[in-house]
Amino acid sequence: MLTPAVPATPLRRAGTAGVFVLALAVTVLVSAVHLTQGTSSVGALDLLRLPFGGQDARAEEAIRVVLASRLPRLLAGIAVGVALGVAGALLQSLARNPLASPDTLAVNAGAYLAVVAAAAFGLSLPVLPAGGLAFLGGLAAAGLVMALSAGGRSGTTRLILAGSATALALGGLTILLLILQEQRTVGLFAWGSGTLVQSDLHAVGQMGPVILIAVACAVALGPRLDILGLGDDTATVLGVGVRRLRLTITVLAVLLSAAAVTVAGPIGFVGLCAPVIVRLLARRLPELHRHRILLPLAAFSGVLVILVADIALRAVLGGQGGIDVPTGVVTTLFGAVVLVWLARRHRDAGPTRQPPAVRAAARRSRAAVAGLIGGCTALLLGAALAGMLLGDTWLLTGDLVNWVQGKTGRALTFVLDQRYPRVLAAILAGAALALAGTAIQAVSRNPLAEPGILGVTQGAGVGAVALLTFVPLAGIWPMSAVAGGGALLAFAVVYGLSWRGGLNSDRLVLIGVGVAAGCGALTTFIIVSSDPWNTAKALTWLSGSTYGRTPAQLIPVAIALVLFTPLLVAARRELDLLTLDEDTPRILGVPLERARLVLLGGAVLLTSTAVSAVGVIGFVGLVAPHAARVLVGGRHALVLPVAALLGAILVSLADTLGRTVIAPAQIPAGLVTAMIGTPYFIWLLWRSRVGKD
Repeated sequence: MLTPAVPATPLRRAGTAGVFVLALAVTVLVSAVHLTQGTSSVGALDLLRLPFGGQDARAEEAIRVVLASRLPRLLAGIAVGVALGVAGALLQSLARNPLASPDTLAVNAGAYLAVVAAAAFGLSLPVLPAGGLAFLGGLAAAGLVMALSAGGRSGTTRLILAGSATALALGGLTILLLILQEQRTVGLFAWGSGTLVQSDLHAVGQMGPVILIAVACAVALGPRLDILGLGDDTATVLGVGVRRLRLTITVLAVLLSAAAVTVAGPIGFVGLCAPVIVRLLARRLPELHRHRILLPLAAFSGVLVILVADIALRAVLGGQGGIDVPTGVVTTLFGAVVLVWLARRHRDAGPTRQPPAVRAAARRSRAAVAGLIGGCTALLLGAALAGMLLGDTWLLTGDLVNWVQGKTGRALTFVLDQRYPRVLAAILAGAALALAGTAIQAVSRNPLAEPGILGVTQGAGVGAVALLTFVPLAGIWPMSAVAGGGALLAFAVVYGLSWRGGLNSDRLVLIGVGVAAGCGALTTFIIVSSDPWNTAKALTWLSGSTYGRTPAQLIPVAIALVLFTPLLVAARRELDLLTLDEDTPRILGVPLERARLVLLGGAVLLTSTAVSAVGVIGFVGLVAPHAARVLVGGRHALVLPVAALLGAILVSLADTLGRTVIAPAQIPAGLVTAMIGTPYFIWLLWRSRVGKD
């Protein structure tokens, strides 16, 4: 019997050596194009004349420009591309997960936080010590994420959620340092998106040998990685020390990522895209799956991704735009598209396809439920009272009583007139986000979902920041409309791309993470392209703050609550059924798709108005519904009021703490909720890491 011949594609005819030659040729060509771009008038013709022309003034200028700025930028791109491409390939092989990368495992976020913390505390470190600090930060973050996701092998959704939560927490700490130490950390916000701008060759010269040694060690371990891909048990039988190999590969991947961050900041998603490109080629040429071939080609691919992104950036925005706007913005946008594409193709498996619910409370009597709701209401009133009395000026309850009666002096009247809109904004926004999270978790049947993870919050943030930047005097209604439009657009993209003959909860979350990353890149682009040296206002907005709120700004979120809360209460039975499966609601007569669209549309409305009122606040929509289910069980007739109360309490307390602990300076409420919500989220993942309820 004859074996059918494998089609002789051009790639197969070229063979492995041909692929390397082609990759090298394309890299040289792209590098040559990259050298022709910049802010000076030196162009391609001037560079072509250098090997043949005389030493005239024009030639000397071209040499100075190339050596002073263009060559350092090119070499930085090459070094970072090699480091991130190999790091991403190592992490994907280690986790046996195509979505693992320095970004999704929060390695870049940990390294970035370490560098910013050093600057915020006044430490000016040389390149190598700074790289060592970045390495420690990235290693700690990667260790936490890998532990929470069982090494990444328990499922893609768990890996992405663990990485997103950890990155959000570390990002919150980083933004807090940027806000509190604005003078010491000036310029680090743009650098935090990854920029290839270099003043000399010092950083590349110091980190280059580290990258080359780490890559050489990784390639040397290639055969063992090939065996590890067969499974831990098989690798052990064949004599591979699995634990030692995993630890070594993790250290090498984090070392490469930290070196890249030290040179150019955390350039996003190169470590995701570069190995994916090579693995796509491996479908036509299976030899590319061998790690001694895969890793060098991933390095070439990483270089090409970065250099092409940098070329495109400067081609569109010009030389000065290439300095102001980080290259990482372009790579993150490209990486978000790749992440969404992978999410649409990937079918998750294991316990993360039906994430275990939080242990529900035992059935309670009506009196117990009424007492619980009454207790939450009392806590909310106490939080509101604390919000009115505490801050940079501490007041007494008697002052508040006199203010209500109109008997306070001018100073106290001014203080309380400024505080009450902030307290109301926190309460209304917290309730709105909690209700939105409850609806999203029910519809997606994923108790780890929330508006931020699905990209809705970031979409609203893009619209709000754009309006703040380009129309700073716009009123509250335009702000609400633009934020709502951004949220609706993000929701439409996530929902539309997630739909493939049905709504898969894993796919919904993964695509939401990709859209959220893309929206974050757009937000960074708007900020740094408009005024790269004045980011405090936008940073405060993106961190969620009630500062400067007026009663008129609370009207949209109040209207959204008035309109949508009765709808949610009326749909409590549908919410209960939607959490079960696809078939039960249809059998019982629930119009499934219409119910999903209405409920998710209402959640988007609540989220967008909350963002227009207080900015971007994360984790409220995750923590409040979970805590409510722990207290009252899974029936949405009880979950909805308790979740709304808990969300209001959480944001109100976060706002009060942020205004009080370091007064007169302030910590945005969103950063406080991130610090509270992230440990809770991590605890949920840890509890369910082996698929137990």
